[in-house]
Amino acid sequence: MLSFLDDPTRHLFFTGKGGVGKTSLACASAVRLADAGRQVLLVSTDPASNLEEVLDAPVGSDAASVESVPNLSAVNIDPEAAADAYRERVLEPMMGVLPDETVEQVEEQLSGACTTEIASFDKFTQFLAGEAAAPYDHVVFDTAPTGHTLRLLELPAAWSDYIDENPDGASCLGPVSGLEAQQERYAQAVEALSSGDRTTLVLVSRPETSALTEAARSHAELRDLGITNQHLVVNGVFRAQDPGDPLAAAMQERAAEALDAVPDEIAELPRDTVPLKGHNLVGLPALRALLDDSSPAASAGTGETPPQIHLPTVRDLVDGFAGDGKGLIMVMGKGGVGKTTIAAAVAVDLARRGEDVLLTTTDPAAHIADAVGEESLPNLEVRAIDPDAAAEQYREQVLRTKGKDLAAEERELLEEDLRSPCTQEVAVFRAFAREIGTARRQFVVMDTPFSSSTPRDRIIARCCAPARWKRDRSRLR
Repeated sequence: MLSFLDDPTRHLFFTGKGGVGKTSLACASAVRLADAGRQVLLVSTDPASNLEEVLDAPVGSDAASVESVPNLSAVNIDPEAAADAYRERVLEPMMGVLPDETVEQVEEQLSGACTTEIASFDKFTQFLAGEAAAPYDHVVFDTAPTGHTLRLLELPAAWSDYIDENPDGASCLGPVSGLEAQQERYAQAVEALSSGDRTTLVLVSRPETSALTEAARSHAELRDLGITNQHLVVNGVFRAQDPGDPLAAAMQERAAEALDAVPDEIAELPRDTVPLKGHNLVGLPALRALLDDSSPAASAGTGETPPQIHLPTVRDLVDGFAGDGKGLIMVMGKGGVGKTTIAAAVAVDLARRGEDVLLTTTDPAAHIADAVGEESLPNLEVRAIDPDAAAEQYREQVLRTKGKDLAAEERELLEEDLRSPCTQEVAVFRAFAREIGTARRQFVVMDTPFSSSTPRDRIIARCCAPARWKRDRSRLR
């Protein structure tokens, strides 16, 4: 059913919009390869991973065999565990060798939240180009939703360049002079990602316009990063067994219309389709059946009348806080559950009631304007935080203010610091904070990429750099 498994490359990356079925397809592909006798490592780079639930087997932060599947190992990249291990690896050789003051300075550099995210990236490159991947024939990556994956795949080249350009500097990875080993691995990661013989990027979509549009956008950005061996998989394609069922017929027609209008950018990519299955995709039997042509597809229903459940509507929700006249509304949840749709619906409803509303997003794969559509209301503003634009604005502001009266050598050090890939995280955080600040005078509806179970510090960590972590964290309190 998935043609790229006939002659698979060593690395398989599954990416796409939240909720399209990346984890299910990544797990099913890994199990298929392991069943064929290949040694396979399944790696989740998603901070909100549900690998354990789908495999119905324990998965930890270290690669370990999945007992129920011979030849298959799995690992969840745990950001906190990766950060602790990275700090220990950097600091241990310095203990008792360098002055205490120097060690403390490096420890301070590594104490920030940015280190947590970068350490996760460093762990990722070990499975892509390091010794951790050596025992395996194939490494299958189940990634976070598209925007975060793009950021992850940009980092190897960014850090390799930064180390080249700043040999005597420092960063949240520690002193740059001590990063030669990582630089070699980062360079190897860039080479592996750009090699069509070694890496296949699987763009997973649903037969829906929004998901296919995001796949097209991701295709272009990944191609610009040099990742050209791409394959499109349209997952969950519904076929009506009873054409007389109006709901089933409408679902099939809507999917057909979306597939007829596949964006030109991805229309020529190799493409596979996976039918919508009539069972929950949890556990090994379900995963094996997912890629089995003989297993039954989903039917329109059993003919039984479902129980009537009366739940509040979105309008009822808005009624609860519309009278406040201002405030911050953050919409959170797992990928694919409809955060963006709900955020757009809440913002539009508030604006129609005459409230001033800013609808914004911190999601790197922002498509919130698509959710609003052509709705035009004078008191509704829709915007997304552009990481590149935010970073450039931040650099200019810092050089214009903090760098204004610095001596030439000091200004050069400041410019060096601002070239770090972490600068973008700081800039996005500042933009995020500014958006929240406007909630003092209007409604701000924020579509986030975070689950409601994500700890607050983890949310802040995605946007904070080490030197500013303690200060910004105390301000947010």
